[in-house]
Amino acid sequence: MRIKKIGVVGAGTMGAGIAALSASAGVPVVLLDIPGKDDRNEVVKKGLERAQKSKPASFMDKARVSLIETGNTEDDLKKLSDCDWVIEAIIEKVEPKRELYSKLESTLRPTTVISSNTSGIPMKTLLEGRSEAFKKRFLGTHFFNPPRYLHLLEVIPTPETDPKVVELIKDFGERILGKGIVLAKDVPGFIANRLGVYGMIQAIRIMEEFGLTIDEVDALTGPLLGRPNSATFRTADLTGLDVLKLVSEELAHTTGEDFSIPAWVLDLIAKGALGEKTGVGFYKRQGKDILTLDYKTGEYQPQEKLRTAELGALKDAPLAEKLRGVLKLSGKHGEFMRKLFAVTAHYTLSKAPEIAYDITAVDHALEWGFGWQEGPFKNMDAVGLDTVRQIFSEHKLAEPDLLKKTKDSFYKHGKLLGFDGSYRSIPVRTDTIALAPLKSSGKVLSETKDSALVDLSDGVALFEFRTKMGTLGDGLVRDLNKALDWIEANNYAGLVIGHEDPRTFTAGANLALVLSVAQEADWDTLNMATMQFQNTAMRLRQSPFPVIIAPFGLTLGGGAEFTLHADRVQAHAELYMGLVEVGVGLIPAGGGTKEMLFRFTKELEAYEQADFFEAVRRAFQMIALAQTSTSALEAKNMGFLRHGDRISMNRDRQIADAKACVLGLAPDYLPQLPMKIRALGADGLGNLRYALWQFQEAGQASEHDVRIGQELAYVLTGGDGPSREVTEQDILDLEREAFLKLLGTRKTQERIAHTLKTGKPLRN
Repeated sequence: MRIKKIGVVGAGTMGAGIAALSASAGVPVVLLDIPGKDDRNEVVKKGLERAQKSKPASFMDKARVSLIETGNTEDDLKKLSDCDWVIEAIIEKVEPKRELYSKLESTLRPTTVISSNTSGIPMKTLLEGRSEAFKKRFLGTHFFNPPRYLHLLEVIPTPETDPKVVELIKDFGERILGKGIVLAKDVPGFIANRLGVYGMIQAIRIMEEFGLTIDEVDALTGPLLGRPNSATFRTADLTGLDVLKLVSEELAHTTGEDFSIPAWVLDLIAKGALGEKTGVGFYKRQGKDILTLDYKTGEYQPQEKLRTAELGALKDAPLAEKLRGVLKLSGKHGEFMRKLFAVTAHYTLSKAPEIAYDITAVDHALEWGFGWQEGPFKNMDAVGLDTVRQIFSEHKLAEPDLLKKTKDSFYKHGKLLGFDGSYRSIPVRTDTIALAPLKSSGKVLSETKDSALVDLSDGVALFEFRTKMGTLGDGLVRDLNKALDWIEANNYAGLVIGHEDPRTFTAGANLALVLSVAQEADWDTLNMATMQFQNTAMRLRQSPFPVIIAPFGLTLGGGAEFTLHADRVQAHAELYMGLVEVGVGLIPAGGGTKEMLFRFTKELEAYEQADFFEAVRRAFQMIALAQTSTSALEAKNMGFLRHGDRISMNRDRQIADAKACVLGLAPDYLPQLPMKIRALGADGLGNLRYALWQFQEAGQASEHDVRIGQELAYVLTGGDGPSREVTEQDILDLEREAFLKLLGTRKTQERIAHTLKTGKPLRN
């Protein structure tokens, strides 16, 4: 069976988000909700409208909303009859869910998979009264909010669920929807919420015990622990305080454990201060400022950054060192961190065998669902199990049975501790490629501090960036050229360019180095470096073997230029790609300006009456406004990705997908021939100069903005002479000349310095 169409019942935040994700993946969706009064479909329409307007965006491409058909649960249940998978995402109450399942059982095909997106109600509770046939095709599929961005999908089968159904949903969720699948036991809260919500509530309680502020707790429980910037209280605001209350009450009811939240938090909820969706919760937006709640007085105060010498020393340390360091902090901060670690680690060790099938499921659930860099068992290994035992003893907590079963760590030498106390091999996946095992098994062909060349087998190698945020300096560019030489000399099938940083493919060129050389007025060095960068970009396309780039996350400036010149791009769905050089007073000079001009012009050459100024205008607008995609689908619409470029929904599969792309192209590969186009010359340049003058007259552009725009216009039109045929090298030469001219101006240097210092653009 294949899943070709999905039904979602419930158009609230989660239901509409799941529908948006599915449509973004190219799957048709039927979205239903309860009937409205004046308009029978007003409830579902409003839910879909919220998803279209949500920030961050629920859809990867706004046009994909056309794949969603709407209706209501009284008139339109029959629309679900041709769906292959129906996801229930209605109110978190047992009886309404049971009533819906009764209706679905008589409506759906006998092969349709039905699942619940409940955040914590056990499946066995929901299945009361259902037939054996229904039970075989029913399971839990718990997405995390927002569904587009959080990697986790908990799959919760029951003893009656057909194993083929479980495998179908796991495979579809992973490959098509891009999720990280964790198999959870059918217990209240499953894995992520059971542990994550417990930890959040404990942080609130222990904060009160030691008299810390909300700002202090979020400073201590965010990146310092390898967790998101949103830490504890900002995460609660983003999720919604009402959701925290609902989940905690349900967990308390179903587990019999104490998940109660303090009265002052309940007071906030009663007042409608629910977090981000109401503009006020633990934090409050006031104009451009964000205020923090003083929970003792109920008033909101300006945020106070927590800065101490101890924390400063840990800021840039490796995660393991940070984790050990926070447990040694002095004063109330150290007391808070040690107690929080004690109670949460103890709870995790005690509950893991009850809620999960192995410790990797626990780690992945927290990593993928709550954004932890490493899960709790990896954290305990990093701290050291003797230290864990010592902290338990200090807090009068008995050593959990699972900890007693360990030798010296939970993970060791490619094995992991089972709940029975035996160590077993970590399963090796054949459908993904992880670089760490390859590198540890001697597959590194060459390496420097900036890069590594890794053998992916089958005649394919991977060039890995190792610089901070993937910045492209002279060393990395030299290494890339050496890698291209090596691939050719050793007759390899081709090259993949990629790496495994969680957020940034590359932030572009090393601006600090560029500025330093410019301030020394070493123009010969800058000219040669720029030419080398251009030549390297062109070489990616002209090498006698396929080069596939696998970008993800931030892919900016020079990184975008390298990506534009690959034979194919294997992009991750979350791709934020743009030629953003104008933000620092420059234009793209690594072939980006040339490539967009040629790409857009070539698109128009198929039309007899085409106005080629439209290609120039389109490239000018994209570069002058530093337009950046918000997804790979949008990058394709914008022209950053071509028709033949591919998208991996699942980041875990991206490198394997890129390798497959190399092997698909390699047998009959021929490099692209050099291109020529007709440049518009003076006529096109005049049009752009007039537009720039209008912007300046309207107060929308500064004098230096106009200077940058004029240099960009000059390159895109091929200069101010007559219309003429130009080669790619002609435009590359103009690019480089304009880049160096702008770099020589005081105002561009000021812009670069300001951005390096503040991370923000300067309009001077």
